[in-house]
Amino acid sequence: MKLSEIASRLGARLENGSPDTEISGVAGIEEAGEHQLTFIANRKYAAAARTTRASAVIVSEDFPAGATAVLRSKNPSAKIGLGAHIGPYVVIDEDVVIGDRAVILAHVVIYRGARIGKNFFAHAHAVVREHCRLGDSVLLQNGAIVGADGFGFAKDDAGKWHKIVQSGPAVLENDVEVQANACIDRASIGETHVAAGAKIDNLVQVGHGSSVGENTLLCAQVGLAGSTEVGKDVILAGQVGVAGHCKIGDGAIATAQSGIPNDVPAKAVVSGYPAVDNKLWLRCVAVFNRLPEIARVLRSRSEG
Repeated sequence: MKLSEIASRLGARLENGSPDTEISGVAGIEEAGEHQLTFIANRKYAAAARTTRASAVIVSEDFPAGATAVLRSKNPSAKIGLGAHIGPYVVIDEDVVIGDRAVILAHVVIYRGARIGKNFFAHAHAVVREHCRLGDSVLLQNGAIVGADGFGFAKDDAGKWHKIVQSGPAVLENDVEVQANACIDRASIGETHVAAGAKIDNLVQVGHGSSVGENTLLCAQVGLAGSTEVGKDVILAGQVGVAGHCKIGDGAIATAQSGIPNDVPAKAVVSGYPAVDNKLWLRCVAVFNRLPEIARVLRSRSEG
């Protein structure tokens, strides 16, 4: 893309550079090279702006000019920390703040007003929606979505579904990893919250207004309905489903494919649907496998 086109799209004024300069990517002020665009807002980085190898720098109106081409903007669209790597076709909307050493790979989209800490790593096609907040060292795998609209609808008198505005952000604390194609929905009121150290596996759904405690594991295809409260150090194994407004206590474990319609106490191990104590469930399964034999015995007795 030519520098003149970038200036036009940003509503910026080009100085010291050729409008025909080709820009092929975006990088941090210290890492940027020829045909790359970089960004500076803080005056203390003026020296770095003078020595950068970037073809152009986006700066504010009052930033001191240098030999490098600059795009002056009254309100630069985002603040990105030092040492960032930004891949091709990335979109970072206005009023976004991203900490140092971010790695943002191709086709990632960061919506308006997002706040993201240091050491952020986003793989291709990850999305962070408007006004969501992410702590330090958050890792988003391919296709992970933070802050999509929660599933909120209400019927009118004519029986038609009307969308309820989902205005609350999703918040991820430090060291959270969200794996491929998982979705953490934004809240209708308040926020959806994932605490530090939690790990969210592929294809997991965290419903609007839910909370997930520290160091909790949500394994593949787990589904949390809206306003679920999951404590810390919880393990929900693959395909566990939790009904809305349920509370899962600290240290609880639900085995694969359990369905949880009610609260689960701390440190409990539950299985089955409706989920019950795991040892009770194992005894029930053992009996279930013997039902044909038990039925034959009962029929023979009744016939005798």
